[in-house]
Amino acid sequence: QVQLVESGGGLVQAGGSLRLSCAASRGIFSSYGMGWFRQAPGKEREFVALISWTGGSTYYADSVKGRFTISRDNAKNTLYLQMNSLQPEDTAVYTCARRVGSGVAHDLRQYDLWGQGTQVTVSS
Repeated sequence: QVQLVESGGGLVQAGGSLRLSCAASRGIFSSYGMGWFRQAPGKEREFVALISWTGGSTYYADSVKGRFTISRDNAKNTLYLQMNSLQPEDTAVYTCARRVGSGVAHDLRQYDLWGQGTQVTVSS
């Protein structure tokens, strides 16, 4: 049964913006850090952003720092990724994930539940 569901992807021109959402059940969202990852064709899954369970701490990959903002609404059990100044190299399937480990943010072994992803395509 799917417990993390992403939405909000689509086609956008370079320089444009999109906001992704990740809806989760209460039991797999509360008290956990949450992250966004992306995967382009032929490439490994790449870390994008992380937010602590309270929303008080965030961490970003250098490639998106200053352009993307991760946030969460625990009352709605929803994670967000606001993406601004999008570039063609941002084209990928974006996936949300639950963090259970205490290691570095980009280590995939720290995440145990994953959504199916939403496609983001940025045209030049």
